[in-house]
Amino acid sequence: MSHTLNESQLKRILQGISIPPQPQIMVDLHMEQAMPDPDMARISDIISQDVSLSAAVLKLVNSAAFNLPRKIASVQQAVTLLGTSSVTNIVNSLAVKSELSDDTIQSLHSFWDTATDVAAISSSLASQLNFKYQDECYALGLFHNAGIPLMLKRFKGYKEVLIKGYQDPNFRLTDFENLAFKTNHSVVGYYLAKSWGLPKSCCAVIAKHHRIDFLFTHRVAGDSINLTFASILKMAEHIASAYKHIGNVDKDYEWEKVGHYVLDHLDLTEYDFEGLMETCHEQGLGLN
Repeated sequence: MSHTLNESQLKRILQGISIPPQPQIMVDLHMEQAMPDPDMARISDIISQDVSLSAAVLKLVNSAAFNLPRKIASVQQAVTLLGTSSVTNIVNSLAVKSELSDDTIQSLHSFWDTATDVAAISSSLASQLNFKYQDECYALGLFHNAGIPLMLKRFKGYKEVLIKGYQDPNFRLTDFENLAFKTNHSVVGYYLAKSWGLPKSCCAVIAKHHRIDFLFTHRVAGDSINLTFASILKMAEHIASAYKHIGNVDKDYEWEKVGHYVLDHLDLTEYDFEGLMETCHEQGLGLN
């Protein structure tokens, strides 16, 4: 994370800035909570589709107040532990902060849609590959780009730099961000994930998720599991066509750059990957 702001500087940037929840998600939650006997499974399902709400429940359940023996990545488990009252308080608190203009809502649509799609695909891929950390893969997919909306709010001209990075055939997105803003959305996302109490593997991959070629070429002992997380994330982004929705381009330059590392690490052929992709499509994932 060279050429970036230090932690104290980033904390000042992030202070008072939050990712707003999706308006329709808030409506769905309020409707369920208004039922005579709210369905906690339904509430968990709704919350797991939103970055802001998922972050809030995970941050609370992973806080010192709960003193759990290990970090929790499952939104469903977090909601169960918190109970109806605490979840209601979280939702109501975020509702107060979610008064957005139409322009802001529109600018975040691609972020929200892509995050939930990549999360679902990551979980599906983990299942197909018999990788037991499905909850962590879902969380990684949901939160990996959490730094983007904060960068959009904080820095004028960020969207143009973001699109420029995706349009670069050499895919140097974070280099462009560092040059323009002295930080990048991966680093901001790392500190967010850390503050939310996400598992260390998720945080580590988020910090380098646009530099996984570096992770593969500078391997360290015991890093295999993080490389698997990173590989699943990159496959999920490619299947979800994140490059189209976020970068407004028709070609996935990042996958061209790192795809061979991913497939080699997972011992997959191109044909194997097409099979994984087809299964995701059969599940209704990655078709947008």
